[in-house]
Amino acid sequence: MRLIVSLLLTLLLAACAGTAPTNGASSSTPTAQGQSPLVTSAKGKQRVSSDQTIDLDNDSINDLAYGSDDADLWSRIRHGFAIPDLDTDLAQDRTQWYAQRPEYVERMIDRSSKYLFHIVEELERRHMPTELALLPFVESAYNPQALSTAKAAGMWQFIPSTGKTYNLKQNMFQDERRDVLASTTAALDYLSKLYEMFGDWQLALAAYNWGEGNVQRAIDRNQAQGLPTDYLSLRMPTETRYYVPKLQAIKNIIAHPDIYNVKLPEIPNHPYFVSVTTKRDIDVALAAKLADLPLDEFRALNPSFRKPVILGSAQPKILLPFDSAEVFQRRLKGYDKPLSSWTTYTSASRERPEDVARKLGVDAAVIRSVNNIAPRMRLKAGSTLLVPRSDDMDQDISASVARNAVLALEPDLPDTRKVMVRARKRDTLASVASRNGVSVAQIKSWNRLRRNTLTSGQLLVLHVPVREATRVAAASEAPAARNDGEAPRTRLVRGKHGKMIRVVERRPTKAAVAGNRTAKTRVASKAPAKSVTKVAAKPAAKKAPAKVTKTAQR
Repeated sequence: MRLIVSLLLTLLLAACAGTAPTNGASSSTPTAQGQSPLVTSAKGKQRVSSDQTIDLDNDSINDLAYGSDDADLWSRIRHGFAIPDLDTDLAQDRTQWYAQRPEYVERMIDRSSKYLFHIVEELERRHMPTELALLPFVESAYNPQALSTAKAAGMWQFIPSTGKTYNLKQNMFQDERRDVLASTTAALDYLSKLYEMFGDWQLALAAYNWGEGNVQRAIDRNQAQGLPTDYLSLRMPTETRYYVPKLQAIKNIIAHPDIYNVKLPEIPNHPYFVSVTTKRDIDVALAAKLADLPLDEFRALNPSFRKPVILGSAQPKILLPFDSAEVFQRRLKGYDKPLSSWTTYTSASRERPEDVARKLGVDAAVIRSVNNIAPRMRLKAGSTLLVPRSDDMDQDISASVARNAVLALEPDLPDTRKVMVRARKRDTLASVASRNGVSVAQIKSWNRLRRNTLTSGQLLVLHVPVREATRVAAASEAPAARNDGEAPRTRLVRGKHGKMIRVVERRPTKAAVAGNRTAKTRVASKAPAKSVTKVAAKPAAKKAPAKVTKTAQR
């Protein structure tokens, strides 16, 4: 009898060992080079997980399947809770705040349903607490398009510098801080690093919000004073003090929705999307149409694409619901029209969008709109524009353009030159402004003046059109020239920071020099010869240079 039971138990264990996993987690390894890392399911189809990308140019969606089961994803999340509970008045206060706003909570959960499975899978693969899947509720209300006043973007709210540190591409065409897959990888990498630094998830979360340097300094201050260094004992800004309690509040509601009268919608325990790619440029609107998706839903899954075109050269990861991916691949292969209606133009010099539009034969309003160029702004040299394709410009956008394209703008103002002018007698700021075609406010700003009064001869800085610079400089000194026999001239001198400044100088005119000579001759001719001889005989003229030299020596 014991032998029979032992044999039955051995057969049962062998059967369990040979059963394929059904929770959707990938246990695949890469096959031959150029193939997708897929695993064959029991039904002969290949199982794929949400972090794998399907090359539509080589693989067939029809041969793929997602593993799934009937278990609810919320149960899976609850089983992975591992961060110690924060039982404080502030945590309870935040819990009540969310519980009193069920519609807001339901909107957040509805948005999260597209992304939660992927994030939970990544957390389990890394052996990290599943509470972290709730962190985007606190960061962005699970909105991948969120942008904070500090320029933090995406559902994980990366600022530009931290995004670059974690290899999130940020260029003219794509911002991976908003990308569902890339930003999740970066966020979990960052959180893992913070946990290794502090050895405590509450401190790691505080550092995610406040910065690891600030948390470490707060710990050092407490250590120097002989105080505890746990999360609750540190002095921190109000936002960070509320940060972990907010996450605890969301955790409380997910753990016990009935207690807080919150109804959690059922989220299936299988992937929502599949990641596909293609080497051809394709319009965002066309991609959504081929996938038979509303444009809003397509953008919700692919929020990182900043322009109306997806660049094939950038090896994009396009997220689509599984059923939509099959439709997308079938329609893409049968589409015989151009996939993209956009290309790029790089300006060699400063240009207005209207000039570019005339050159390319397109609508200037379209160029301004698609490139987000405000009125009265123009392009700096080297700027790259997204422009409609034409017969002469019909190529896909290259990888080098995708990496290096920059759109730099400047005010569309006439080219100006800095000129120094001197105020005349009885001049005011208003008269100087009127005479030179500028405003009083501009003169005050350029010269950092507070009063409206001027003193005779006061030097003023003006910025005037290049073609007007010489005239303005000459006109400002013209009256003085007539009074003292000197004519103005302008020259360039090097000012502060190496900038060249045009200044006005006065030199005697030929008429003035001739007039002085005539006057001297007349005086000499009217004086008696004796006086002339006597003056000539005096050595006073020779002593004068000696006095000047002596004075100069002092």
